[in-house]
Formats: sequence, structure tokens, C-alpha cells
Amino acid sequence: MASNNFLQQYEKGEVRTAWIFIAPLLLVVGVFVLLPVLGTFYTSLYLDVSYLPEQFVGLRNYTELLGSPDFWQALRFTLAYTVAAVTLEAFFGVIFALLLNEAFPGRGLLRVVILIPWAIPTIVSARTWQLIYEYTYGVMNYLVVNSGLVGERINWMGTEFGAFWALVFADVWKTTPFVVLILLAGLQAIPEDIYQQAKVDGAGMVRRFYKITLPLLMPVLVISLIFRTIDSLRMFDLVYVLTGGGPGGSTRTLSYLGFEAFANDNFGMGSTISVVTFIVAFAITLVYLRVGKFSEQLK
Repeated sequence: MASNNFLQQYEKGEVRTAWIFIAPLLLVVGVFVLLPVLGTFYTSLYLDVSYLPEQFVGLRNYTELLGSPDFWQALRFTLAYTVAAVTLEAFFGVIFALLLNEAFPGRGLLRVVILIPWAIPTIVSARTWQLIYEYTYGVMNYLVVNSGLVGERINWMGTEFGAFWALVFADVWKTTPFVVLILLAGLQAIPEDIYQQAKVDGAGMVRRFYKITLPLLMPVLVISLIFRTIDSLRMFDLVYVLTGGGPGGSTRTLSYLGFEAFANDNFGMGSTISVVTFIVAFAITLVYLRVGKFSEQLK
């Protein structure tokens, strides 16, 4: 009995100590995350336009947004953009991480060089790609015309299809190093003894990848996919610099649509779009963790 009481007191002390340690983190999250989210949701329930009196309208902003063709166009583009960008980033991220995990001369230098695109601010990166895609003197047109691939210059961002892939490629170039960095850390955490035993058992390179590397790397891969999916869903700066939402509004993301609402002093609708974007990101994260049964991988 005395032993049980001692264990209970010990467990209570451990729980109390744990709460003390995480209290500062909970305070920061509450002040800088929870309060802004609640404030945004609160504003979304109001007709909050700078030139009109503030008025409570309930869910009217949400019904107007769901009835807007611009919203559904932005949602479709945002989801398509996210799927294309994240898929390519995961594909190239795995390949580059596997290559950089091997021992070869200059590996350390290459690891540093590959992180440069990620270290560049998105605005600077977007401006660089804007110059690359430029119709008159852009590097892309110079290469394809002088190599004989096409007879005349291409307006890369003049069509919905071209603007879509121009944005995707620019994003993949910049953020794939982030995925590589996370996956490389995961690869280095896999014990080398497992590979040695697999080689002794006669497992080839492809079999070792699918039976050892990929399953053990899956938790890290899932984390990187979640981060990149959330970032892609709220993409704004790349679109703002490269296409400005064009042509014809075809490349407006949800974040860009929210920016337009705020720029027009419609704070209630801008907050509504922000809340909907949060809900979409949260729902897709649940899809990663539950429908894909990745929650078991993260335990």
C-alpha cells in the first residue's frame, strides 16, 4: 500500500513538473496563435468595411463566399497547385536526399550548395524567376529559341496552363531543399547495421529501398509533406510577384483572394477567407494522419 502511494505521488510530481516546463510554450501558443485565430473568426462574423459601420452578420460572409465563383476558382487552383508542387518536391526530395546520403568527394560542399535556394527569401526568388520567364529578354526564351527547340519566343505566363506550371517550377526549385534537409536527417538516423544484414541476406538496392529505407523514412516524409502542404495552401508572395493572380484571375490562391479583400478594406470577408483557408489546411492534415494511417507512423 505504501509502495502504491509512493508511486502515485511520484507520478503526480512528474505531471506537475511537465506542466511547469510546457507552460511557457502554451502561453506563447495561446498569445501568438490561438488569440489571432479566435480574433480572425470573430471578425469574420461581422460586416467590417472601413467606410461602413461595423455590423454583426453571423455566417453571411461565409454564405456569400461559398456562392462566389472567384472563391471556387481560387480553391481549385490552390488545391491543384498544392498537389503538383508537393508531389514534385517529395519526388525530387527523396532522390536528392538518397544521393547526398552517400559518401563521395565534395559531399559536404554539395549539401551546403543545395540549401541556397531555400535560404533565398521568396520575394527575391520570385523576382529572379520573373526575369527568367520574361518574354523579351528572359533566360528561358533565350535558351529555347537559340537551341532551335522553338521558332519564336514563348509567353510563359500568358496562359493559364503556362502560368500554373511556371509557379509550380519556381516553388519546387525553392522549397525542395527544405524537404531534402528533413529527409537527409531521417536517412542518417537509420542504423547502418540493418543495411548490412540485408546485403548479407541478398537484398538488392531496390529491395532495400522499399523494404527498409522507405518504411523507416515514412514518419519524416509525412512531416515534411504536412509542412509543405500547409505552406502551399497559403501561398501568396510567389503569386503576387510572378503573376499577380493572372492571367484573368486564373492563378489567384486563397491567400491572394484574402489579400484582395483586405486591400479593398473588406476586413470581414478577408477574415472569412482566412478562416476557410485554415479549415482546408486542417482538413487536409487530418487526411494525411488518418485516412493515410500515417498517425501510426508518427507514434
